[in-house]
Amino acid sequence: MSTRRKDQHGSQVLTRTKTRQKHKRPRLFRVLFHNDDYTPMEFVVGVLEQIFHLSENDATRIMLQVHNRGIGVAGVFPYSVAETRVAETSAAAEKAEYPLLCTMEPATDTDGGNDGGKGDDDGSAS
Repeated sequence: MSTRRKDQHGSQVLTRTKTRQKHKRPRLFRVLFHNDDYTPMEFVVGVLEQIFHLSENDATRIMLQVHNRGIGVAGVFPYSVAETRVAETSAAAEKAEYPLLCTMEPATDTDGGNDGGKGDDDGSAS
């Protein structure tokens, strides 16, 4: 929106109102590991450490959640990061000839942006 007015010297001044756009945070997705009877626990921990950049303690905690509950959250990330980590996990499992299933789903508001993973926008580890 533009407005014209005269300043104190009689000159015309054109003023413009800037509108600021609010940027939405990117939608987040949970990366899930599913239990199976064939993939070794050590392999799952290794994937969580290497691909998800988790500590050994955090990786072990998530692996035990997968083992005991049938499913576990490896982390919560923006779509592109979640998609990449699912693909990397699936490729590692296929290469090792394990049936490990890794999927992603939209995160809920109660996920708090992070449940084990770093939740970083660019995929880098801290």
